Amino acid sequence: MNPTLTKITPILTVDAIEPCLPFWTGGLGFEVTVTVPHDDKVGFAILQNGALELMYQSRASIDADLGASGAPKDLGKHLAGGTATLFMEVEKLDDVIAALWNADVVVPRRQTFYGMDEIFVRAPCGTLVGFAAKVG
Repeated sequence: MNPTLTKITPILTVDAIEPCLPFWTGGLGFEVTVTVPHDDKVGFAILQNGALELMYQSRASIDADLGASGAPKDLGKHLAGGTATLFMEVEKLDDVIAALWNADVVVPRRQTFYGMDEIFVRAPCGTLVGFAAKVG
């Protein structure tokens, strides 16, 4: 019997969370619902927009959290921050492009063979984010 899975939320590992937040909370409409401090910075944050949720955690916070549990003391530096790619389906790609007018475009707008009008941008923390709307 397979387990019943109810939700998946990416935890994106970064050096610093603060530069990431405006990308999501600006024109994309996410809200920061939880922050946990680490030293004098944000060590962990949860962002939500309706049913969409993502989390950021700093490498230093990971090391502090997991070091006491027997995990390697420098686990944070070994986690691949910024290499995760998020793919988000949207209703209107033009609205996203307008909201992210100054984003670092990695893959220019294109229509794919699988019926999507899409664009990929790099968030300030390095996360690659694709936005796509169904064609037609």
